[in-house]
Amino acid sequence: MRQLFKTVLETLEKGEDGVLVTIIASSGSTPRGAGSHMLVRRDGTTKGTIGGGAVEYRSIQRSQKAIEEKASYIHSFVLGKEQVADLGMICGGDVVVYFQYLDHENQEFKDLFKKIEEAYDKDEDSWLIMDITNEARWGLGLYSKSAGFTGIKGIDEEERELLLQQKAVQKSFGERKYYSEPLVRAGCVYIFGGGHVAQELVPVLAHVGFRCVVFDDRPEFANEKLFPQAERTIVGDYERIFDYLELRECDYVCVMTRGHQSDYVVQRQVLTKNACYIGVIGSRRKLETLAEKLMADGVTREQINNCHSPIGLEIHAETPAEIAISVAGELIAVRALREGRKK
Repeated sequence: MRQLFKTVLETLEKGEDGVLVTIIASSGSTPRGAGSHMLVRRDGTTKGTIGGGAVEYRSIQRSQKAIEEKASYIHSFVLGKEQVADLGMICGGDVVVYFQYLDHENQEFKDLFKKIEEAYDKDEDSWLIMDITNEARWGLGLYSKSAGFTGIKGIDEEERELLLQQKAVQKSFGERKYYSEPLVRAGCVYIFGGGHVAQELVPVLAHVGFRCVVFDDRPEFANEKLFPQAERTIVGDYERIFDYLELRECDYVCVMTRGHQSDYVVQRQVLTKNACYIGVIGSRRKLETLAEKLMADGVTREQINNCHSPIGLEIHAETPAEIAISVAGELIAVRALREGRKK
């Protein structure tokens, strides 16, 4: 998603108009749900996707028309059985799409997409908000806790709370109607141990939008050269991890150090916090040994059972690359549940 909005900014700065296509509602068998975005340029080239198939094809055509007319609007698509057959589905569905015309001469658009780029660099919650009351007027904005509203005005505190949900929503306040979706969710994946699995895991997680921090007590296994996609690397003492970082409820933890003792030391500390995910690598036999040591230290069985161990989805992974895929899949599932995306 970040690359999509970066491309929007680049397009506007090149002096080209475009259309930001957004699914704001869907039902039934549709290729993508609310919150899917696509940029369409005047020549019909695109960035991003709203699911392919008939909806995307027709949206590209309508976007080119919107650029010619210099207008924004909403359009509903009703997919019959014939149209969804190409998508491998058996039932129809409805999709409501918002076409936001982007005029390259409008400096407010450029400023907004610069703010969106800045939001991705911050580890804090932010939301994309659209005023869809009047389709022909400017109606795209951003909200973050540190900066407040950008591009959208007139929303009071009570209305703001209703808009800032964990998933895409539409809300009406008097004559005004808004669409809002989470843009950036706060939270880091702290990976303890920079070995083979971590080296495979970080690129995968970064690609699907997770911020990663790698912690190891060896400089050669915690550095920017080895982990260029990581947000940060930390060389530190496993016995004192909280001297180097703060663990929040929105954070994820993957314990995969080079040995049982280091895994135990890290797990003992992170279990004192309420991270949304704690996963520990290893065989069931190893993990039961760790559990016995933890309970001897006063950790409850319930706390231990809240850990994902063995880490990752059960896909019979063996190689570091396969294990990385299984861990990434589990983290995606946890994130989707937290964001209310589970149907």
